[in-house]
Amino acid sequence: MTETVFSRIIAGEIPCAKVYEDEHSFAFMDAGQVNPGHVLVASRRPAETILDLTEDEAAALFRTAHKVARAVQAAFEPAGLTILQANRPAGWQTVPHVHLHVLPRHEGDGVGLEWPRKGPPLDTLKELAARIRVK
Repeated sequence: MTETVFSRIIAGEIPCAKVYEDEHSFAFMDAGQVNPGHVLVASRRPAETILDLTEDEAAALFRTAHKVARAVQAAFEPAGLTILQANRPAGWQTVPHVHLHVLPRHEGDGVGLEWPRKGPPLDTLKELAARIRVK
């Protein structure tokens, strides 16, 4: 994997406002701050997507997101929280280093996430489920 802005932040080459770190993850304030308290939780090991993490690394990343979400809730008391994890450009990923957004939300904050519901029948849903059934 090539070096990213996140790997440089984690290495201490680029300054950041660090929130938390452990052996598997690194959390810091998003420079864009969609809303005050917007935190990014990145894997310490460089990996482009969640698919490139081991199961243990993915679990550690979400454990950290849970800790950060609780801290953001306590500090900012937002009306809601959005936890967002995107993979590859078609999935809205903008930095090729796996990370989650912990985003405090407020009514009318201008943040949008919309997709068209297709509403397939149950038989189609069962066919799709059979293709991806986890073993």
